[in-house]
Amino acid sequence: MATVLLYNIKNPDKRMTIKRCLFRLGLPCRDVEPAAFGHPLGYLLGLEGYAPGESGESFEGEMLVMHNLNRLQFGALLDALRTSGAPVALKAVVTETNASWSSARLYQELEKEHRALQSAGKRKKHT
Repeated sequence: MATVLLYNIKNPDKRMTIKRCLFRLGLPCRDVEPAAFGHPLGYLLGLEGYAPGESGESFEGEMLVMHNLNRLQFGALLDALRTSGAPVALKAVVTETNASWSSARLYQELEKEHRALQSAGKRKKHT
């Protein structure tokens, strides 16, 4: 089943806007609490073969993780977030590889990629 996990969306208006977008698209979502950031994504989504992870891992930034969305749902969600004025910079799709990662590890990887893309964009503008 399609599911969207929300992390650290602390602004209540933004969180409501995102949830409204998801509701309109018929996509269930869950807020993931910091105490669960050390669990594998597969465990958080109830996938078979994943056990709870270590606690204590944390991060402060916003993140949105999508699981089992089809192409139309994926595109519609990205469009809805863009037009709603509730952007979330760090977004990911659950894969066979990252399903075993903790939320904190996924966040670190996405943050690293995001910084690299921003740096590449700045270098490109100056050339």
